[in-house]
Amino acid sequence: MMQSKYQQSCQGIRRWFLLSLLILIMACGSNDKQASNEASADAISGDIPVGVALYSFNRFAFPETLEKSKQAGTTMVEGFFFHKLGEDFDHKTMLELSDADLLRMKNFIEEKGLEMPSVYAGAETRSEWERFFKIGEILDLEFVVAEPEPEHWDLLDSLGQASGIKMAIHEHARGKSRYWHPDSVLVAVDNRPSFGACGDLGHWVRSGLDPVECLKKLEGHLISIHAKDLDEFGKIDANDVKVGSGVIDYPAVMEELHRQNFKGPVFVECEHDWEDNLDDVKYAVDYLNELQQ
Repeated sequence: MMQSKYQQSCQGIRRWFLLSLLILIMACGSNDKQASNEASADAISGDIPVGVALYSFNRFAFPETLEKSKQAGTTMVEGFFFHKLGEDFDHKTMLELSDADLLRMKNFIEEKGLEMPSVYAGAETRSEWERFFKIGEILDLEFVVAEPEPEHWDLLDSLGQASGIKMAIHEHARGKSRYWHPDSVLVAVDNRPSFGACGDLGHWVRSGLDPVECLKKLEGHLISIHAKDLDEFGKIDANDVKVGSGVIDYPAVMEELHRQNFKGPVFVECEHDWEDNLDDVKYAVDYLNELQQ
């Protein structure tokens, strides 16, 4: 029996509707799966990225430090300026590298599937600081960590604003740094838009300061965190121990960082068992991520 044009048209519309509905269902399922995978990844890593300070592996050449960091379960590292980089770089330090060497360094990082948003820097002259910011531009750094002299504050703020590379003021312990107390950091960052703070939890403990209270004082200025642990509070030469096994209340620290909506990074800085500390570094990365689940 011949179908009317009207019936044919209706069947065509129904087929189009069913096909569109099927495509929509499949797309929703795919989006749900993607959202589920993203949520799972967030649950593993948390909102605050946890990386490794390459100083943890300072006895090793630069390529080996990258491999060890990857084995520790992170994708983010922080370099340091006095690192003797090994045979691939003629045992030079970062300030001694040419632009071409720096590009090779960048390639090493990328080939390992890592990123290096920051470097612990140290300089004594204007020209050295200017070179560090040039290094930062070549390596695509987001910030440098340092303890600059007050005479260089305005220069560094100017270099930071021009390059987009921030200055995170680091604090060594009392008697070893003008920045051992958060109040001194706040003086440096005042009216300097490119300045912020790198909170070192272990050095605060050495100085007899409560890390959580220090984090509260620096709220709104924190760029990064150095995570280590110690066996005693208020003792300058306290021993470095595995993160989570010492006197620092890391659940309280992470709770405070989340309260501040801090987005990291937190860099694990293991300063013991220098020749064989990979297991402790990996433990710290896992532990800090687990605290965010």
